[in-house]
Amino acid sequence: MGKMKIINCGLVIFLGILFPLITTAQPADPNDTFVPLDGGLSILLGVAAAYGSHKIKENRKRKG
Repeated sequence: MGKMKIINCGLVIFLGILFPLITTAQPADPNDTFVPLDGGLSILLGVAAAYGSHKIKENRKRKG
């Protein structure tokens, strides 16, 4: 079973490296302007932090 596990892990790593190279579309245009991610991403991170702190507070309240 150990040999099969090594073969499977090697296959997954190989496909993980090879698959993105095969499925890559045309390269990006160097003159193209990229859209910044800071607006939506910062809102998402803020909501995630608020939810996480709420869950931590809820768990502490439950324990003691």
